[in-house]
Amino acid sequence: MHNNIDNNSHKLLKLDFNENSLGMADSAKEAIANALAGGARYPDKHRATLLSKVAAINGVPENQVLLGNGSIESIRAVVQMLHDKALKTDTRFQLIIPDPTFGCAELYACSLGIPVVKVPLTRDDYDLDFDNLQKAAAQFDGISLFYLCNPNNPTAIITATDTLKAWIKNAPKNHYFLVDEAYFGYITDPSFESGVEWIKEGLSDNLIVVRTFSKLFGLAGLRVGYAIANTPMIAEIGSLMSTDNINMLGAVAAIATLQDEAFLAHSLQTTNRARKMMETALDELGLRYLPSQTNFIFYEVNGDVQTYIDRMLEHGIAVGREFPSIPSFNRITLGTPEEMTVVIKTLQLFREKGWV
Repeated sequence: MHNNIDNNSHKLLKLDFNENSLGMADSAKEAIANALAGGARYPDKHRATLLSKVAAINGVPENQVLLGNGSIESIRAVVQMLHDKALKTDTRFQLIIPDPTFGCAELYACSLGIPVVKVPLTRDDYDLDFDNLQKAAAQFDGISLFYLCNPNNPTAIITATDTLKAWIKNAPKNHYFLVDEAYFGYITDPSFESGVEWIKEGLSDNLIVVRTFSKLFGLAGLRVGYAIANTPMIAEIGSLMSTDNINMLGAVAAIATLQDEAFLAHSLQTTNRARKMMETALDELGLRYLPSQTNFIFYEVNGDVQTYIDRMLEHGIAVGREFPSIPSFNRITLGTPEEMTVVIKTLQLFREKGWV
C-alpha cells in the first residue's frame, strides 16, 4: 500500500502536518529565483534585513528578536538554556506541558534527561488545566518551564487570555513560560492577546514567545521562525543558537511574504472558507469538533481512530496521527476548498458505511 501511495503521491491529499496547501506565494518563489545566484555567499545581509522587518512588525527592538531554523530551534535553545542554568546553580529543572500538545519541547527535554510532567487538558472543553499546571510547579523545588502552545496543537483552541496573563504575571522567579504562537496568523477571536504584547508591557522577565513562517506564510520547507523576549533573555538563548541559522533562500522568501499582503489575506480567507465547509459538514454528520483558531480542526470520530486514519489514507487522504490522551478525536489540516470537498465527500461515504 505504501509503495502505491508513493508512486501516486500527486493524488494524496496531505492534510496531516498543518502545512499551507496553497504553497508558497509567487512573490516568495520569485525572490528565491532572483537570489539563487548569490548562493555562494553567506546570508548575513538577508538575515539582517529579515531580523529588522520582524522586529518592526512586532514593535520591538532588534535585540529582542532571535531568528531560528523554524520555531523549533528556539524551543530547543530555551530548554538547553534553562538546563544549563540549573546545572550551574545546582538546581533541579523540569518541563511541564499540557497533554496533548506539540511535542518538540518534550523531545528535547527527554534527550537531555530532563523530567517532563504532562498535565491533561480539562475534560469538558480540552483547555489548559491551570490549577494542575501550577500545582505541578508548586510541588517542585527547582526551575519549572511551562511549554504552552496557544492556540494549542492538536486542539486548535486558544486558552483564556485573562487567566493566562495573570498566571504569567504573578508567577515566581523560578517559573518560565515558553509560549508557542505558531498559528497566530489565523486567530480571529478578539479576546486573544499575544504574548508579544505582554513582553512589550514588561509583564514578565521569564516569558519567551516563538513563532514560525511555516503555516500562514507557506514556508514550512524553508525553516524560518523567530523568538521574542526581553533583551537579557534573548542574549542567553541566542548564545545557544547556531550561527547563520537562517539560510539565504529562507530569508528572502520570508521577507517577500511578509510584504505580500494579498497572499497573506488570500491564505487566511482560504483557511476560513475551508473551516466553514468542514464545520458545516461535521454539523450535518453530528460529529463534535472544537472551535478552531488555526489552519486545522480537531473533531470526534465514531469508532477506532487508527482504523479511521488508515481508511482515510486508503481513500487518498492523509490526516493527523492518534493522540492517546484524547482517544476519540482526529486532527485534519484545513486545505483548499477543493481539498475539503474531497474530504467531506469521503466523510459522507464513511457515514453511509457506518464508519464515522
